[in-house]
Amino acid sequence: MNNAPGIIISAPNSGSGKTIISLGILRAIKDSGLKIQAFKNGPDYIDPGFHEIACDRKSYNLDTWAMNEKNINQILSKSYDADLIITEGSMGLYDGVESIGSSGFGTTAELSEKFGWPVILVLNVSGQAQSAAASALGFIKYNNNINFGGVILNFVASKRHEFLIKRGMERLGINVLGVIPRQKEILLPERHLGLVQAQEIKNLDSKIKGYAELVKKNINLNQIINIASSNPLTPKKIASIRPPASKIALASDKAFSFTYPHILDSWIKAGVEIIPFSPLNNEVPDKKADLIWLPGGYPELYGKELSEANLTRDALIKMSKIKKIHGECGGYMSLGKALINKNGDTFKMFGLLGLITSYEKRKLHLGYRLAKIKNNLNHYSKFKTIRGHEFHYSSIISQPDQELYQVFDANNNKVSETGSIKDNVTGTFFHAISGVE
Repeated sequence: MNNAPGIIISAPNSGSGKTIISLGILRAIKDSGLKIQAFKNGPDYIDPGFHEIACDRKSYNLDTWAMNEKNINQILSKSYDADLIITEGSMGLYDGVESIGSSGFGTTAELSEKFGWPVILVLNVSGQAQSAAASALGFIKYNNNINFGGVILNFVASKRHEFLIKRGMERLGINVLGVIPRQKEILLPERHLGLVQAQEIKNLDSKIKGYAELVKKNINLNQIINIASSNPLTPKKIASIRPPASKIALASDKAFSFTYPHILDSWIKAGVEIIPFSPLNNEVPDKKADLIWLPGGYPELYGKELSEANLTRDALIKMSKIKKIHGECGGYMSLGKALINKNGDTFKMFGLLGLITSYEKRKLHLGYRLAKIKNNLNHYSKFKTIRGHEFHYSSIISQPDQELYQVFDANNNKVSETGSIKDNVTGTFFHAISGVE
């Protein structure tokens, strides 16, 4: 079976502008009448939300470190009715971890090799002229197994600047697909190491429309479409995390929004009833739920609101006597005793666990995680290991409850964020992506 032709939009490094250019290309090609399937390399909750608005179709993560071949092929099957696949890379093209995971090192380049998608390299050419061609050539020559479709020059200062860069590219036979002038006003707001969530940005659709107009004016879209290609794909049996319950009450609002589409899709496909509720609005989880799930998000931005969510708190405490409750990252912190924000203000959380966390002195915790089951009383006890990632700035002040997992980073080093279990309540700092039975 042949899957849709595809391209990868990548860059030498973060900050090259590939997300805005990706959004513009997604919307511009959608406007041409083609059905686009977007993907995002790596563990990223935020960019797929922007993709969905840009092409009016759910976007999914692909991750060679966390996902095995069956996981990846199952997710890729979402593209079978699409005309074109557009995958946005993460960080730099070849950036990944040193130790191999389920099927790779987590690099964007691996997706190009696996699926035959040509790479379009977005170059931030600020402070460069002919030297930009040398940088591009290095990326092209680094791995001869990757097909490069060309480059897009971003942050070009003037026509003279453009002329000099193009001359360098011409000498090396590098195809220039587009030139984007320097425009500060098109930048998206950022938080931590990524963008502010799509649902938080006013007039986002209008912004993306503007990116599309910029792309239509400055990038050869027909050439990009013609460059797209893919290797044959054989669909394989699903191998994602099986549902932890048949009816799941899912916290869903601005404080709790980090859920992977591929996991939710697999649950729904398995017949799970997902019942959303909002702790920010002081809502109560549905009583018929077998499991209450609080995903990650930004509880540190809503400490006061969560501390005053008495109906939610009382319901969770009562339901924890007979039902399982789980929190990931922000959800884990909210299930704890207290959260201290960046100003040193302490807010009472739901109190089902003894965990106390603080943002007063920010410390980045970032990377892949491999969790080995330590306590068989949790909802993932059927799995020997869970693969996922951790990304937060909070520090643990107190973690008195029983450890839930043995947790390791991508290099098999133990990490202290083990998660917690107390009666029917569990929580982890890492976000689960896939499991191995």
